[in-house]
Order: sequence, then structure tokens, then C-alpha cells
Amino acid sequence: MSFSTTTKNELARIKAVKRCCQLAELAAIIKLDGLIQISGNHKMSLHILSENAAVARKVFAYLKSVFGVQTEILVRKKQRLKKNNVYTVRVLSQQGAREVLREIGIIDSQGHFADKVKASLLTKDCCRRAFLRGVFLGGGSVNNPEGTYHLEILISDADFCDFVCAVLHSYHLPAKVSRRKNWFVIYLKGSDEIVKLLNLMGAHSALLNFENVRIYKDMRNQVNRLVNCETANLNKTVDAALHQLENIKVIDEYLGLGNLPPNLKQIAELRLKYPDSSLKELGEMLDPKVSKSGVNHRFRRLQRIAEDLKAGKKVNF
Repeated sequence: MSFSTTTKNELARIKAVKRCCQLAELAAIIKLDGLIQISGNHKMSLHILSENAAVARKVFAYLKSVFGVQTEILVRKKQRLKKNNVYTVRVLSQQGAREVLREIGIIDSQGHFADKVKASLLTKDCCRRAFLRGVFLGGGSVNNPEGTYHLEILISDADFCDFVCAVLHSYHLPAKVSRRKNWFVIYLKGSDEIVKLLNLMGAHSALLNFENVRIYKDMRNQVNRLVNCETANLNKTVDAALHQLENIKVIDEYLGLGNLPPNLKQIAELRLKYPDSSLKELGEMLDPKVSKSGVNHRFRRLQRIAEDLKAGKKVNF
């Protein structure tokens, strides 16, 4: 089961206590997943479709508790992906479909369709949280945190997209919008923002799982950075040591190490004896001890001497 499905199942199990919160959550789901069918004599029926059984059960329960209507649940196989079922919660005209749509603001008192849900449904913080939960259940998905951090909500209506963005922005969530064919995609890519939204919606188990994976990833990335840094430093040390050994061999061949000044002869012999040691370690072996920069200065002098010898120039110590 995907992380997104697990999150939806958790959110679907949350039943709002207050009628206002149930109404706000139901309004979001209907706006995103609802279909309105108008037959003869202007009879209006409402169909709410979902591929998640838990979401369908929640819609069924809310319609009964908020409006007291008896609904039907139909199940059919999805045509393209036969492993998935499509659940349809149907409210017929005689069961109060028009009243449901009017109450949540899909149609006004004259029967005209509206682009948004009633703003009055979201006056309270608890209702806005329930609304966001409904939006995610209706059109949201979230990537497994082991991959890239990405949460998105698919919306077909531009005005409702702006409305949802406004609610997200009221919680300082930097939601952005892109187009994907005929859809508007509201998305969050920051892990902190996704965690905040999961918390607002009440998906606490999903939040903990997300955080556990994120902590593990951060630690793994930090270890990888440290290992890469250590590897780079080690490669740099090895390359420098090899170059120093080459210079010392040139000096020994053309001049002889015994003809070097004592301080240069001492560091050259140490390098030959300890080819893998760092500059700091070599400095600790000298008597008196010499700093890393002091050891590096001596090797630079050895390099200039080797270059002069190879070029046939007079050597100045």
C-alpha cells in the first residue's frame, strides 16, 4: 500500500465531531469528486465518486449525520485498471440532493451553480482544517518520503483552485500551482510544509512515519557528505604525498639529500619513511614540532629545488 493511500485511510477514519466541520469536509469532497445529474422536470441527483472505500464510507456517514438523507453506494470495477474499484455514493432528487448542494454552496438559492463553496463554512479554524482534509481526500496525493518530497492536489476548476490556495496561504503554506493538461495542480515540495499540512489535517501517524523517514534520510545524507569529504581530503593528501615523494627522488638523484639544509633533509627523510602521513602528523614527528603550515612551506621549498634541478638551473637554498 502506498504512503498516499495509507495517509488517506488515516484521514478517512477521522470523524469530525461538530456539524460545521463535517459540512466543511463534505463540501470539499463533493466539490472535487461530485457529479451532478439533471434529468426531466429539473430533477437533480448527486454522485460522489472515490476509489477509496474508506472515503466513500465517510461520505455516506456524513450525509446521513448532517442531512439525514438515505443514500446508495454503488461499486464497479475501474475500466482501465481493473484491480481498483470505484465507489459511488448517490443522492437522488427525492432524497434531498438539491438541499445538500444548496447547503454546501454548490448551488445558490436560485439554483445557479457557484464556483466555490460557501465562505461562511470556513469561519472557524477547526472547519478550515476539516476543509483541507476533505480537499486532500478528494484530490490529493503525497509521495513516499523515501523519494522526493512532493504533495499535490488536483483540481479542475480555476476559481476553486484559487480558493484552496487562499486557505493554504492563511496557514503560511507556500502552495504553488502548475497546469497538467486540463488540471490545476496545487503542490508543496518542502518537507516542513508537507509535515505542517499533515498536522493540520490530523494525519498524525502519517506525519510520524514521514518524520522518521526524513530523519533517517537526513542522517544518511550527512554521513554520505562526511564520507565524501573525508574521501576527498584523503585523495588530496595522497596526491600531495606522491608529488612530494617525486620531488624528493629528483633531489636525491641530482643533488643527494645529504646536501640539503638540515630542516629540509629532515622533512624529506620523514616523508620517505612515512609516505601516508599527513602534514600535521609529520609536523608532530619533528623536534622541535612544526605546524602544518610550516611543514607545507618546507615541501614547497623542496618543490622549487626539484624544479630548478630538472631545468638545469642553479639551486639556491
